Amino acid sequence: MEATLMTWVQALLAWFSLPEVGLGAVFLVSLVSATLLPLGSEPAVYALVSLKPDLFWPTVAVATAGNTLGGAISWWMGRAAHRASDHLRHRAPDSDLPPGAGQAEGRAARWLGRFGPVACLLSWLPVVGDPLCAVAGWLRMPFWPCVGYMAVGKALRYVTMTAALLWMI
Repeated sequence: MEATLMTWVQALLAWFSLPEVGLGAVFLVSLVSATLLPLGSEPAVYALVSLKPDLFWPTVAVATAGNTLGGAISWWMGRAAHRASDHLRHRAPDSDLPPGAGQAEGRAARWLGRFGPVACLLSWLPVVGDPLCAVAGWLRMPFWPCVGYMAVGKALRYVTMTAALLWMI
């Protein structure tokens, strides 16, 4: 069983490494890495661009699209979490909530309220970028402006990081 699984995983990895499916792999890795799962998409982007330099712009576009879609999914997860939280609060008011439970939400709302959806430009940042998208959904910030700013920030990151890696290496 274990040998069969390892054979299957190796075949899948070999398939993803083919240049013909490179853009699909970049999209998938970029999408998954923009959720709250710990995964980086830059190595996949750099690997494809270093193998096929003529695919620089298509790779950046596909990675941006996948990463932005992942950020949008995180936004919806934050929105759904807020709805679930509201539902639980209305069902059992203050029963399981610790004292001051709304204070953190208030601080985040004030900070993000100053910037609004523009704060989603920072969604490209490591560690805080992905949760920022979820917090934007939690705070019910407007979806499309948030997605637009996510896309701009993520596109700038991919262009900058991929160009820098190609130039340095």
